[in-house]
Amino acid sequence: MSAPKDSSTDNPSPNADLANNPDVGASDEQDAPRYCIGIDLGTTNCVLSFVDTLAPNRDVQVFQVPQWVDLDTLESRTTLPSFHYTLTESEATAAENAKKNRNVARYLVEPANERVGEFARNAGSTHAGRLIASAKSWLSHEGVDRSADLLPWHGDSDVSKKSPMSASAAYLEHLRLAWDDAHPDSPMADQDVVITLPASFDEVARELTVAAAARAGLPRIQLIEEPQAAFYAWLDRHSDDWASQVRVGQLILVCDIGGGTTDLTLIRVRPATAKTTSLDQIEDEGSEADVEMDGASLQFHRIAVGKHLILGGDNLDLAIAKSAEAKLDSPLPARRWQQLVAASRGVKEMMLSSNRPSETTIHLAGEGSSLIGGSVAVNVSAEQVDQVLLDGFFPDVPLDAEVVGGQSGFQELGLPYASDPAITKHLAEFLRAHRDTGVDDEKVDSRRVDLVLFNGGVLRSSAIQDRIVSCLASWFGEGDHEWKPQTLQSPRLDLAVSQGAAYYALVRRGEGVRIAANLARTYFMQISNSPPRAVCMIPADAQPGQTYRIDSLPMELRVGVPVSFPLWVSSTRLADRPGDVVDIDPSEMTALPPIHTALQDRKRKKESSMQIVVETHLTEIGTIGVYCVSAEDAANSDATKPRRWKLDFDIRATLETDREAHHGGGEASGIVDEETLHDCDQQIDAVFVHGDEKPAKLVRRLQTTLDLKREQWPPVLLRGIWESLMRVESHRRRSPAHEARWLNLLGYSLRPGYGVAVDDWRTATTWRTLFGKITHDDPQTRAETMVLWRRIAGGLTEGQQAQLANVLKRTLTSGGLRPESAEALESWRLAGSLERLPIQEKLDLIRAALAQLERKKARSLYPALLWAIGRMATRIPAYGPINWVLGARDATDVMNRLLGNPVLRPVAPETTDDPGLTQHIHTAASLALTQISRRCNDRFRDLEETDRTRVIRQLRDLSAPEHFVRLVEEGGQFDHEEQAAIFGDSLPLGIELR
Repeated sequence: MSAPKDSSTDNPSPNADLANNPDVGASDEQDAPRYCIGIDLGTTNCVLSFVDTLAPNRDVQVFQVPQWVDLDTLESRTTLPSFHYTLTESEATAAENAKKNRNVARYLVEPANERVGEFARNAGSTHAGRLIASAKSWLSHEGVDRSADLLPWHGDSDVSKKSPMSASAAYLEHLRLAWDDAHPDSPMADQDVVITLPASFDEVARELTVAAAARAGLPRIQLIEEPQAAFYAWLDRHSDDWASQVRVGQLILVCDIGGGTTDLTLIRVRPATAKTTSLDQIEDEGSEADVEMDGASLQFHRIAVGKHLILGGDNLDLAIAKSAEAKLDSPLPARRWQQLVAASRGVKEMMLSSNRPSETTIHLAGEGSSLIGGSVAVNVSAEQVDQVLLDGFFPDVPLDAEVVGGQSGFQELGLPYASDPAITKHLAEFLRAHRDTGVDDEKVDSRRVDLVLFNGGVLRSSAIQDRIVSCLASWFGEGDHEWKPQTLQSPRLDLAVSQGAAYYALVRRGEGVRIAANLARTYFMQISNSPPRAVCMIPADAQPGQTYRIDSLPMELRVGVPVSFPLWVSSTRLADRPGDVVDIDPSEMTALPPIHTALQDRKRKKESSMQIVVETHLTEIGTIGVYCVSAEDAANSDATKPRRWKLDFDIRATLETDREAHHGGGEASGIVDEETLHDCDQQIDAVFVHGDEKPAKLVRRLQTTLDLKREQWPPVLLRGIWESLMRVESHRRRSPAHEARWLNLLGYSLRPGYGVAVDDWRTATTWRTLFGKITHDDPQTRAETMVLWRRIAGGLTEGQQAQLANVLKRTLTSGGLRPESAEALESWRLAGSLERLPIQEKLDLIRAALAQLERKKARSLYPALLWAIGRMATRIPAYGPINWVLGARDATDVMNRLLGNPVLRPVAPETTDDPGLTQHIHTAASLALTQISRRCNDRFRDLEETDRTRVIRQLRDLSAPEHFVRLVEEGGQFDHEEQAAIFGDSLPLGIELR
């Protein structure tokens, strides 16, 4: 089979991803921009460095960023603190007066009530509710809607919120405008711009970084991992002697601990085997060899990247604040806690410096009218800081130390910090997994860390550096107590990443030394089962930016239905080329989670097949884009925009410590054979197509056919039943009974709307087929429609849930439904399931539900009302983003209303007409109170301790499970049975709520 065309000069995405476009940073010196710019978009500070390519010496320089350091004081500094602040009314007036009669650039005074940088950081320590901090960490927070305006986290009511992306864009825009003001003839948007990001950022965070740059006026950028940039900075500083400081076979650890994340990268030193002039030439020619730069005989290969750890300087600040707070009589309220955390940041920086004092005092100003009386002063000693930081985050542990799982105790600012704060444990785990990676020559390749490069603000501390070096020495010294790894020195750890990014932009033009970040693994896509065979998609020597087209092997693609692309990886078959077809040998190849998707073609509305060719593209940060391209369009030279479908899959699980490949819990619960699915088809056809059987008997007949109770049907079987039901969709109109049964089983087979591959497509198809299109308008069908939407609510979008809420509000607030009706009960349960509603929408529905709880005639509805209130006022949602969780004040109001309701008072069974209903009400009330007051270690969501004590007392009065009491008192997770009660139905096997 002929080798495929390597089209690495073409970006395969129809929406050109400029962050990975190898054409950015052209090698043609006549057309190349004058400046190479590197931007460190940091959690705590942003830095801009640059190289003037027209200067006699192409040295990397740091740009001095003008910024406000006080309301009336402007200075230029090497760092722009990554903080955004909204001015108070009095501050805005003072700022307006400060700019009068001064020739101040517009970007420094617009918007008039916003500031970024040093003043923002300082002012935010006093007015924490007006400060956005750690926006970069929020970019990678999977538990929130990262595109939503959620920052400041629980900010002041008069502050306009921003999304993490918008806040990041504000910092980048300030840098761009400051640069443009200083270089009017060379605007930043026209230069080669490289922006850094953590090596472990997920695809969404990467895309949001690109979007932030575009919003800031930088549509053409290149991304690079921060540890690589730090190493590039070292190479630049040692351009004359780097080759003498390393030798072939050595293993280099880059340990980067910044304000928000810990990034670990391993680089192995290898001999160079080929020469080239620029990175763009490598990509254009599809080089299959390593590269020698500047005549050197060595080449650096990045061989492993650590997992994503939200663990850095922010966590150290929290730990110091916790230690200081422990000296007070009682915990601080949320706002004052934010002030303490901000003050602890300064304490950390002071106590980690070389000339630190033996003790310092944290002062918190009082609040309200009695400022002096309410002030707080806490003494913090250097010894205390050492104990908290060194022993807590950098303990002396053995190489076999295990990372502790579970939930982090640090949830104070809403971020999902790493569960185990011991960074040295994470480092040990990373090195255990990768110390043998990339070993080619047993005689020269090292299995211990020979060299270590520290980077990031936290590692400015010599004490922390010494602790890490001590751990490495004990792990790899092999009895030699004198041995320790050599430290590659960096004069300014806070500037190195941006300096390395600027140098990397120069490297792309063919100057300097390049790090080879190739895969050392070959990737395959399975194309047949009998015999099992696969085609090579990405070779082991692939470099970031390369694209491969497998046009020698046309394949047929099904369009309009879910399809699967099984994937395999091999670390031993390193010579296969793209397009090579090989037999699948499990001893040499490992299965990866397959790509599952459903491809749509606007030209072909119905299910169909078409001939395709496959293109693959390796991005800069370790993901592979797979593109299915219409063979007809690909062969047609007149096709200006061939039809293509992008199928991204994440390969980082094969490169990074502890990043588990996504295996859906649903799929893991069992795969059903085709014959069984065919038997289910026949039972469904007998009811809906032929009309031979009654709808009411369908579930029983399916249970008999499968010899499984309904609760034991695995998710893959359920989704197969969903497909069968959708196939007979037109026959649901036979009668109200047929439609009601069809709706009931459809929702049951798709619940909870996620958990199995392609569920987003199934849920979208269900919505498109059914919303507003029910045939029989009778109470039973309407109730079953509510059940359906409730069961799959987790897969519905924000907009779809809003449409359902609009319908529900009219129904539930009009009083037109009889309380005892199934339709009323299911309507309330559906309302409680809509976790993607804005907070105000939830509050409106909660108030309506609380009003119904005061109506004695609605007693039969009380369990559903309590269940809905618990879901809507919960501290930790079942599936929704936490930025739409009610704040502690609103939740406390709801809790007080419930505790004051007579319905929660214990009664003797003989004193009520319906003891069964009373018990049902008390069970629902117990669950609701637990959800509303469950401890989550986020002060903006947690209720006050006194309120949680009241809830615990009420739970015991209601004879609630002791586990509920522990959840309120200490926090933790609901068990599977309790999750089913929260969900309102049995959960499919293998699928859990949050």
